[in-house]
Amino acid sequence: MYRPASPWSWAFIGVAFAQAAIVLAFECLVFARFQLNLDGPYGGEASARTIPTFLTLYIFGYFYQLVLVYDALRLKNTIQIIGLCMYNVGLLIYGTVQIEQIEEAIRTLNEKNEIDLTIWTHNRPFLIAIPCIIALGTILLSGIAWKLYDEFAWTIYKHISADLRMKRRYLTYQIYIALLKFDFFFFLGFTVQFVVIVTDKTNVEFALTLAAIPVTIVILFLAAFFTRKENHLGMISIIIIYFGALAYFLFKLVRMYEPGHKNAYLAARRDLTSFAVITIVLILCTITNAIICTHNFNKGLKPHVASRKLESEDEKCKMTEMQPNSSHGQASARMTID
Repeated sequence: MYRPASPWSWAFIGVAFAQAAIVLAFECLVFARFQLNLDGPYGGEASARTIPTFLTLYIFGYFYQLVLVYDALRLKNTIQIIGLCMYNVGLLIYGTVQIEQIEEAIRTLNEKNEIDLTIWTHNRPFLIAIPCIIALGTILLSGIAWKLYDEFAWTIYKHISADLRMKRRYLTYQIYIALLKFDFFFFLGFTVQFVVIVTDKTNVEFALTLAAIPVTIVILFLAAFFTRKENHLGMISIIIIYFGALAYFLFKLVRMYEPGHKNAYLAARRDLTSFAVITIVLILCTITNAIICTHNFNKGLKPHVASRKLESEDEKCKMTEMQPNSSHGQASARMTID
């Protein structure tokens, strides 16, 4: 089992964990106050499901971030570490957008006499504090990421040959795999909000969105598998699916603001918009890297991708310390024989 070996690795884990603990504590407090003061039937209104959905997404988002942090440090993958800083920016945007969205939800419920408006006054400081904490966490994580970049600089590619073109191919591969990991969260986040909050649940569109969750997980696993195996046909199929996903999110983004459908999305339209925009950007980046990765097939990268294990810093230190002793031992042996 991997155990961080440097102070900067521990610092990165510590900041990520502290940020997650504080933000989730505030979200749970907001949710508890909201739930205790809600007079109407739970789940009866889309607005009543807004705060529980935000809390659920934050819980999943931060647990997923901690998994990715551990994974990035274990692989000494600076690309994924940089990606985690950008992921934190995404959570910051989500935390900022939810303030106004929750205020609207509370005011809507207050008009129906289902909640007291004072609950907004009590919860507002905590909701404002959340993006501030995430912003501070992002700055700290970015600073530590810079140190980790220097620390892991030679470790990332040491099992790749000195060929600069091969290193660039491996870099593209790492970026692509990291993008797949982040695609998963933002697509799932959008889908969960749509399924839980959006009021129009009788049409085929809703059923297809619900069915897309397991299909997406399978597609992302296949995307990584085809890349490692350098399967041209599989990658071409995946890229076509990416274009389909891009069309889907563009369609949903436009549909949320159409006069005939916008009322169904009002309870979470800002959050859905932020998730849709971030996902569209990620899909465009994923398509670009998928095409480049496919172009790099059969150029010698496959053996390096297959053997992805990197030595830990402790192993490197041991090897460095053993080399002089070993050389000295060999020299003594030769002198004795002579």
